[in-house]
Amino acid sequence: MFLNIGAAVLLVLSHFASYISPSTLWVASLVALAYPGLLLVNLLFILYWLLIKSRALFISVFAILLGFDNLRNQIQLNLFQTEVPANAQKLRVLSFNARLFDLYEWTGNPKTRNKIFKMVQDETPDILCFQEFYTSSKPGRNNLDTLLRLQKAGNHHVAYTETLRGSDHWGIATFSTYPVVNRGNILFHETTNNLCIFSDLKIGEDTVRVYNVHFQSNRFKREDYEFLGNPNAKPSNDEKITASRNIIRRLQVGAVKRAQQVKVVAEHIENSPYPVIVCGDFNDPPASFTYNKISKGLKDAFAESGWGLGNTFNGLFSILRIDYLLHDPRMVGTGYKTIRQNLSDHYAIVSDLWLKKAGHANGE
Repeated sequence: MFLNIGAAVLLVLSHFASYISPSTLWVASLVALAYPGLLLVNLLFILYWLLIKSRALFISVFAILLGFDNLRNQIQLNLFQTEVPANAQKLRVLSFNARLFDLYEWTGNPKTRNKIFKMVQDETPDILCFQEFYTSSKPGRNNLDTLLRLQKAGNHHVAYTETLRGSDHWGIATFSTYPVVNRGNILFHETTNNLCIFSDLKIGEDTVRVYNVHFQSNRFKREDYEFLGNPNAKPSNDEKITASRNIIRRLQVGAVKRAQQVKVVAEHIENSPYPVIVCGDFNDPPASFTYNKISKGLKDAFAESGWGLGNTFNGLFSILRIDYLLHDPRMVGTGYKTIRQNLSDHYAIVSDLWLKKAGHANGE
């Protein structure tokens, strides 16, 4: 009973953590990050109390229901098909952290780059957002030209955060089958490889603003992942303490930077004159301040039409959902799916968004 109460209290705290900026109390971000694990523990307690027929099960039931929004943003069982509005334009949107198109062959498969292009061709998106985009003028590495040649979204907005040797470019990119009539970059006023761009697309008589964002990562190093995967690899307690402190420090720095970045982007979205679509790698789970801040007033495509566990991270903590597709409530989302192919340390996500035609999207 004591352990169950403790687990329930921590779960409740994870619900409130999404309203606390890490800039004010960074420890709250750690509690939010632990939400999937805390949820699992509380579900196991419910099962235990059911088996012995005890009313104590309501301790965890209450804790879970108190944060029902967090639950539905992490796990979905959409049993009924979403009704598509009449007179609506279908927009297929795909978002993917491409991890530089496997430039350094992290996947161990030299064909991964071509598989990414094949995945995009198979999905035929109208709007395509890449984070960790890379292209080069060198043969076999010109991902920009290859994408323009192989898929239908030929209009593009690319912004680079770093260029080396005058030929190699790192950044973020949005592709569209619709004309890009305006574009801009949202800078975070710090030295970072992270960026948000917005692209205004002319769709019939309407204009839609697409945000493509990559928020600050925790910047874990290889030794951090190795320690998390096998803490006993460190022979002494002093080494374990040092490794743990390094990881906590990286989590702290990442959470605080994301809190500052998301405020800038959320304010920009709030002032958008057009309906918005937000794609990106938030590097934070649904229980986080980052997600709560940027998703305010928007719909989550996964919560709207997804199924099962919404995890998008293809790494050590594969239960995490850190990539998102949000949209204006004047749109309807259907057919959300996660493309579980080993192409990056993230999975691509795709959904069909339905935009009412002839001015309805702009509230006329």
